[in-house]
This record gives sequence, structure tokens and C-alpha cells, in this order.
Amino acid sequence: MFVDHIRIYARAGKGGDGLASFRREKFVPRGGPDGGDGGDGGNVTLEVSNSVNDLRQYFFEPKLVAGNGMPGMHALKHGKSGRSVIAKVPPGTIVHRSNAATLQEASWLEKEGQGIQTEQIADLTQDGERFVLCQGGKGGRGNWHFRTSTDQAPTTFEPGTDAESGVFFLELRRIADAGLVGYPNAGKSSLLGAISRATPKVAAYPFTTLQPVVGVVEFDNYARCVVADIPGIIEGASRNRGLGHEFLRHIMRCRVLLFVVDMTGLEHDPVEAIQTLRTEVKLYSEELAARPWLIIANKMDDPTATINLDILRQRFPKIEIIPISALERTGLDDLRSRLHSILVG
Repeated sequence: MFVDHIRIYARAGKGGDGLASFRREKFVPRGGPDGGDGGDGGNVTLEVSNSVNDLRQYFFEPKLVAGNGMPGMHALKHGKSGRSVIAKVPPGTIVHRSNAATLQEASWLEKEGQGIQTEQIADLTQDGERFVLCQGGKGGRGNWHFRTSTDQAPTTFEPGTDAESGVFFLELRRIADAGLVGYPNAGKSSLLGAISRATPKVAAYPFTTLQPVVGVVEFDNYARCVVADIPGIIEGASRNRGLGHEFLRHIMRCRVLLFVVDMTGLEHDPVEAIQTLRTEVKLYSEELAARPWLIIANKMDDPTATINLDILRQRFPKIEIIPISALERTGLDDLRSRLHSILVG
């Protein structure tokens, strides 16, 4: 199971109360105040880890709750701080804060059709990066802090402060330099496996890719780029048909889009395929559609592909078209060279 967006509830720990107490020992008639401070509540922190691939762990446990601080003790002893929670998330996780206070309230708002308002508060991309999702409360001061020259036996103490809590929406957007976009069976998975060390599932039927796959393309000068393959897009994807629309978020970070088209024309006319794909991407995001893009004319090993390539070039004269065959691994050097010039320079 692949989970790339999830709603969670997080609550930090409340600060412990300070203590009002007095020192009472034999032969110490005026011991004075000795109430200790309360401990701080634990934080809820998100930490980016390259070893985490998705957000599935929060599907089974959508609540992150830190420990409360312990109250202060006699003899100026400080209360124990609450246990903090450090939750791992994959690189590319975007954090949104919602207006709901609990998961139940969020579900009720959706059920009633009122919608949930969200605000982006973090974009976590670097391995080891940390973000405090909920800050724990501060421990209160004991009565020892309130002694004065005129009040040698204060009974005043501070309660611990409340902690932050709320409902948050985590959204994963894969970090990739280039994104492969195309119909099912266009050969995107075969292409990714041919130009990188990724091992996506390849089969002679549509929708073999059910989740985003990323691969690293190595260049001669030790430079590299990351290419993302998403499930095939079909017409009507902007209306949630098929799988591609659900995963288009994973190419939102890409600097260039590679539209892979089957040049045999057996399932879709190449020109119509590009027009439909461009329309669906634009309906999903105007910003994404404005990115630089190329056409990867795949399956050029087929005898009819040359004729379709000429037609495609006539229809898109200003768009760069790179003919390849992922099966026979021809034209891949030209594709790598073009990716290098666009992404590395």
C-alpha cells in the first residue's frame, strides 16, 4: 500500500505545575519555601528521513501525542520533562494546518460539505531536516521563585502552560528533476529502467505502474538527475478518472516534463495523445503546464513509427522531439545529453 497524503492529529505535552511547599526538617525551624519547578511538555517533531518512502505508517496510527511534564517536587526538585515524539517523514513532505481541532471534527466538516480550510506551514525536503509540529507547554515555577523580603513564606506557584495541538494534512510530493507523463502502455516504465537503475514493473498491459517510481540518471561528469514516473494518465484524469490525476502531485517539483508517446499509434494517435495529455496537465495545474517540456517519441523500432514521427513534427514544429526505443535502447544517449544540458548545464 502506497500512501502519499494523510490527515493526522498531533498534540504536544502540557507543562507540569510548579509546587508550593516548605522545607520541614529537624533543627531547621525556618526552612522557607522549597517548591520545585514543573517539567516542560514534550514536543511533536517531524524529521525528514531518506529511509522512509511514503506516509503509510500514519494510516495505521494517525495520532501523535507527546508526554506531559511532571509537576515540581519538594527540595527544589525539578519535575521530569515530558516525552517528545519524533515522527519520520519522507523528503518532499508538505505540511498543512487545518481549521479542525480533532479528527472527528474534520470528518464531520467533510460530511456536512463545509470543507476544511488549510494553510501550508512547512515544506520538508532535506534529509535530517526537522520541523516542530506542536510545541510543548512550559513548566510552571515553584513557590521558591516568589520569595521576597516582605514575604518569606509565599504560597504562590505557577501552573504549567497548555500545549499546541491540531489536525494536520501531510502531502508527499516526490523530489525529481524531470517527470515522465504519458498514457498507459506508452513505455514510461521501460524508459525509466533503461536510463536509470530503477526497476519499475514492466508488463504488456496498462496500469502496471500503480504508484510513483523514481530513478537516478547518471551522467559522464559525475552529475546526476532524478526522474519520476507516475501512473498513466487517461482522458478525463482531471475528473479523477484513472490513476494519473491522483499522483500528478509528484511531478509538481519537476523542472521539465517529458511527454512519452507510443509512436506505433495502435492504441492512441500520437498527436491526439499529446494534445490530451497537455490538456489534462493544464486542468490539474496551470503552473505545471507552464514548465518546459519535451516529447519522447518511444517505440521507434516499429515500422510505422517513422511516418507518425513526421506527422508529429509537423503538428508540433516548435517542440523538441527525441525519438527513442526503450526496448532496443536506441536514442537514449541523445535523451541523456538533452537532460544534462537542461538540468545541469
